[in-house]
Amino acid sequence: MSEEFKKEIPGIDGQNENEQQSAMEAADAGSLKKSLSEINDKYVRLYAEFENFKRFTAKQKEEQLKYANESLLKDLLTVIDHLDLALQHSSNNETSSALAEGVELTLKELRGVLEKYGLAGIEALGKQFDPTVHDAMTQIESEDAEENTIIKEFRKGYTFKDRVIRASLVGVAKRPAHSEKPQNQTVSRNEN
Repeated sequence: MSEEFKKEIPGIDGQNENEQQSAMEAADAGSLKKSLSEINDKYVRLYAEFENFKRFTAKQKEEQLKYANESLLKDLLTVIDHLDLALQHSSNNETSSALAEGVELTLKELRGVLEKYGLAGIEALGKQFDPTVHDAMTQIESEDAEENTIIKEFRKGYTFKDRVIRASLVGVAKRPAHSEKPQNQTVSRNEN
C-alpha cells in the first residue's frame, strides 16, 4: 500500500498490530499452558518416585534392624556345638557327671536366651530331606527308613527369625544295593 492510502484510512496499521499482538498472546498462553502441564506431570512423577523411595528405604532399614544380630548368633552357634560335644563325651565318662550337669544347664540356658531373640533349631532326624534347610553329607543304606529320610544328623541347623543361618548337616537314607545278580528271564527255545 502506498503511504498516501494509509494516511487516508486511519487505524488500519493499529488494527493489524493489535490483531497480531492478540494472536501472539494467544499463542504464548497456549505454550505456557502446555509448559505448565508438562511441569506439573514431572512434579507428580517425581513426587511418586520420592514416596516409593521413602517406602523402600524404610523397608530396608526395618530388614537391617530385624537381622542386626544375625552375625553374632552365627558365631555363638560354634559355642553351642562345642557344649553339645562336651555333653556327648561326658556321657561316656562316669567321673565327670557333675561337670556334665553344669554344662547341660549352661547349654539349656544359652539356648533359651537365643530362642528369645529368634534363634530356632531345625528339626532333622526322621524328616524328609529338604535342600532349603538341610545339607546332605552322605547317603546311608537302610532297609528300615524310607528313602530320602534323614537318619543321622552330623551338625544341627538353625534359623534366625525366618532365615536359615546354618543348614543341618545330615545323612540321608537310601535303599540298599542288592548284591544278587539280576535273574535272567526265561527264554523259550524254538527248535525249528
